[in-house]
Amino acid sequence: MAKYNDSKCRLCRREGVKLMIKGDRCHTEKCAFDRRPYAPGQHGRARKKVSDYALQLREKQKVRRIYGVLERQFHTYFTKADSAKGITGHNLLISLERRLDNVVYRLGFASSRQQARQLVRHGLFTLNGRKVNIPSILVRSGDVLEVPEKKRKTEALAHAPQAIARRGLPGWLEIDGPAFRGTVKALPQRDDIQTPINEDLIVELYSK
Repeated sequence: MAKYNDSKCRLCRREGVKLMIKGDRCHTEKCAFDRRPYAPGQHGRARKKVSDYALQLREKQKVRRIYGVLERQFHTYFTKADSAKGITGHNLLISLERRLDNVVYRLGFASSRQQARQLVRHGLFTLNGRKVNIPSILVRSGDVLEVPEKKRKTEALAHAPQAIARRGLPGWLEIDGPAFRGTVKALPQRDDIQTPINEDLIVELYSK
């Protein structure tokens, strides 16, 4: 599988927005985007004329990097969103939001989506009572995500209450902190996704 091995903070600077890739570090004075809020490279501070295509491409790359999916995966999500009923852009974002690793992150069990993927791959969670290790599973309304009792002392879960207090819990999710259990109350809607994303630019890019 393709893997990005360069500095992850460069991605935030490239997209011009905090992608929260490094979790808690993004909230500290060590955040590279706060210290250098311009594109990386020798000409990062230079003013450039941006074409419509460049805007569309940057928006697509930003969303890919926020949710941590590869190009082929992202294109698959778009194809399915385009063939489904409803607004293509909304369908796309809702599908990404339903990913299991994103739900783990939204519930506060991980400081970043990257850490959430790692925890899921290590089999730390059960979904509806069954062990899962596939981060790309799409949750459904009524699904219950839980950490088995013998794995609740994992160090990565220690800061879950603080993470929820800082980020807030989406209305479509519910959490029982003492029981280490999260419930999908309903499928997310476009209004539930507060991340600054212009999905219309992505649709325009793939419609060329």
